Amino acid sequence: MSGRLLRGLAGLAVVGAAHAALNVALLRRPPPSPPRVGRPVTVVLPVRDEEAQVEECLRGVLAQQGVDDLRVVVVDDGSTDATAALVRAVGDPRVRLVDAGAPPDGWLGKPAACAAGVAAAEAEGRCGDDGVLVFVDADVRLFPDALAGAIAVLDAHGLQLVSPWPRPLAEGVAERLVQPLAPWLWATTLPVRLAERSRRPSLAAANGQFLVVTASGYRRAGGHAAVRGEVLEDIALLRAVKRSGGHGGPIDGSRSAACRMYEGWPAVRDGYAKSLWASVGGSPAAGLAATAALTAVWVLPPLAALRGSRAGAVAYAAGVAGRTAVAWGTGSRIWPDVLAHPASVVALDVLMVRSVAGHRRGTLTWRGRPVGGVAATAPTAPTAPPGSAPPGPATMST
Repeated sequence: MSGRLLRGLAGLAVVGAAHAALNVALLRRPPPSPPRVGRPVTVVLPVRDEEAQVEECLRGVLAQQGVDDLRVVVVDDGSTDATAALVRAVGDPRVRLVDAGAPPDGWLGKPAACAAGVAAAEAEGRCGDDGVLVFVDADVRLFPDALAGAIAVLDAHGLQLVSPWPRPLAEGVAERLVQPLAPWLWATTLPVRLAERSRRPSLAAANGQFLVVTASGYRRAGGHAAVRGEVLEDIALLRAVKRSGGHGGPIDGSRSAACRMYEGWPAVRDGYAKSLWASVGGSPAAGLAATAALTAVWVLPPLAALRGSRAGAVAYAAGVAGRTAVAWGTGSRIWPDVLAHPASVVALDVLMVRSVAGHRRGTLTWRGRPVGGVAATAPTAPTAPPGSAPPGPATMST
């Protein structure tokens, strides 16, 4: 590799680190003492075989402080274990269990479950213009001010959707290599404040583990009917909100929630395989371009540094610095994990190739269901999810 090329790549790594640090500094954060929330707040918790997670998740939701009118709709998405029984045993009148049934044609499981949860809330009159909808995954642990803090950010900045990024919990080599990369990627590449107000679909980052959206913004965006066939339904929902004139994006959730998303290499491998292909549209060429770019900027220069390249050493230091800034801002483990940043990028490259290849072969599954086989563009009049009415013109995707 020529010295000029190495210097250019090192320059990109430095720019990426500086951009990540700026984003971390500009990231919106919930106030330490958020005001009380008087309007209706409905938490939708989709679950599928979550007997190991659902009780602890529900405890965190029900322990929320500063929310006067809280309801929780747990949507059982075809569980075959004791998940439903554990939810019934909670015995809290604020909790309602809904059976989602099988996803209708054209729907993936999670969007259908979320839509069924919203339909249950609508039936109770909880989705008026002052209502707030919260979507939480079972592996998320909310801290006491999580909901009030996120809603305070919505209200203070006139946003329709915020995605508080939970503090990533990672154990073992595979998790520690891969899990912190999601916030690092958007912090490095996405101008968060510009993206928050922009209606460009490409300027979007969100995390379906924890989404907070105004009921009015959700309706205008078409709700989950607008993203019914999307594997990355969280980003797709934010894009739908933007297309309908709303604003939003990721905010700091490190003091609001924590999440250990996948436990061990098999779960990491299969979990990322089901969705990474969607980030590049399932295109092998786009997947190859993404892995090539990541490798060129954050892997090859550090390898050159091992042979004495100063530019390579600068690029490695920049990569470590960028990871450090993002880890500090999002609550990830810093030392010594950031030193393995090139290895993390290589692991992500492997997962991307595996995901795109699995999508092309049609072999990807998750929780016993195929993924990636549903068309991203659904018909104008979709089949409604169980428990809901077909969306009318005012709720269709724009």
